[in-house]
Amino acid sequence: MSSKVKSRILSHESLDADHLFRVAIVGGATLKGKEVAEMLEARNFPFADIKLLDDDESLGQLEAVGDEVTFIQKVRADEFRRLDVTFFASDPECTGKTWKIARDEGSAIVDLSFALEDEPEAAVRSPWIERELRKPFTPELQPGPWVAAHPVAVVLALLALRAQRAVPVKRITATVFEPASEHGQKGLDELHEQTVNLLSFQQIPKSIFDTQVAFNLVARYGEHSRPALAEVESRVLKHYQHIAGHDALLPSLLLIQAPVFHGHVFAIHVDTDQIVDVEALAQALAGEHVSLPLGAANAPSNVNVAGQADVQVLVIPDASQPRAFWLWAAADNLRIAAATAVECAENILVTRPRGKVQ
Repeated sequence: MSSKVKSRILSHESLDADHLFRVAIVGGATLKGKEVAEMLEARNFPFADIKLLDDDESLGQLEAVGDEVTFIQKVRADEFRRLDVTFFASDPECTGKTWKIARDEGSAIVDLSFALEDEPEAAVRSPWIERELRKPFTPELQPGPWVAAHPVAVVLALLALRAQRAVPVKRITATVFEPASEHGQKGLDELHEQTVNLLSFQQIPKSIFDTQVAFNLVARYGEHSRPALAEVESRVLKHYQHIAGHDALLPSLLLIQAPVFHGHVFAIHVDTDQIVDVEALAQALAGEHVSLPLGAANAPSNVNVAGQADVQVLVIPDASQPRAFWLWAAADNLRIAAATAVECAENILVTRPRGKVQ
């Protein structure tokens, strides 16, 4: 049996269906938190209970988890007792204040907020890329926090690794179009309000982006927006090196804020040392987590990938350089973030003992 297949079995199928886990999602009312809850259900994660925790604005709000409806509860220390895994889909400040409480109560930690990426004991992980690299599964008795790799880093690493197996790659240049949902519900609301106000000739709100993003493309936000696009670019490249390896070919990267609500879209230019057979390359890219849609109506777009866990890719010859090609790709940013986080939790729980380790 290949290590790739073994890894998949260890990360999901080895979770005992009779051994049900207690789960919490901090930031249960956020876009990422809701997506994690849906992904747990979609992957048949063996949970006995899911607590949805969030800040004061969301307290008492009803949210559906599968067929059950539950209330958003306040983030308090006693809510972390007897948990097996806690997902932090909250803002970085909330994660920074509360993750050690969950850890000290014996819960495994999966961070989608990126607040813990620089913690000494934390690890940036992507099970997709670990399978692609055929990394052996290494059980950990008491692992530190696992940070779910940024979805842009996951997509770039997956496509780059497969392209490099098919052709000798010299250079990769990626322009990535960022959706408003990367700023959570407030980002969606501001894009919507800007659009409505511009059409009615009213002043536009700028509290999130500090610039006009409706009907516009920008490579940098206003100076008061956080995180800045340059910070996100740095994070993506750092996560890329963590998951693909520091010896991997590092792409040149530019993030563009697009006036769209959901989904990353990628324009990736790849220079090689040989004339490219586009059909053969496309087949090399296709496989687990990557699909090649057929027909103009199904071409990769942020609309077509909504709710999909796969990356959609179209290979386009470079008309001026026969030794180069373009990848036009799209991926649901929230879906991939949630899939990464849930698979991280599956890997952690395969061998980790329940409760506190004395």
